[in-house]
Amino acid sequence: MPAMPPETLDKESPVKQYLLSIYQPDGPTPAPAVLQGIMRDVGVLRDEMKAAGAWVFSGGLHPPSTSTVVRFKDREVLTTDGPYIEGKEHIGGFTIVRAADLDSALARGRKLSRATTLPVEVRPFYEGAE
Repeated sequence: MPAMPPETLDKESPVKQYLLSIYQPDGPTPAPAVLQGIMRDVGVLRDEMKAAGAWVFSGGLHPPSTSTVVRFKDREVLTTDGPYIEGKEHIGGFTIVRAADLDSALARGRKLSRATTLPVEVRPFYEGAE
């Protein structure tokens, strides 16, 4: 993904990008009626973030059982089926947002957690990273 232009929200503090990781418990997806409400709320939030110029990209992920781990070891590249780490929860999706500071990113994370009903980890990208 190319680096974002050096935009500013208030012309004084540079905009940073933050990863909002959605942690989902292993197991079946919610019932259709419940999932429909969650997806509606997520869509409303995404539209709000787009209108504010905060939304960069988002996506949902298949279950960890569909993953493949690629690892460089002893001068070879090895691949292994399955998740890197077995656990009771996994990253089920993510959103990348632009925010002036951590407090603004946390506000987006709180809204995303409320919409998804799941824990959300907010983590900044290194500045200048491409």
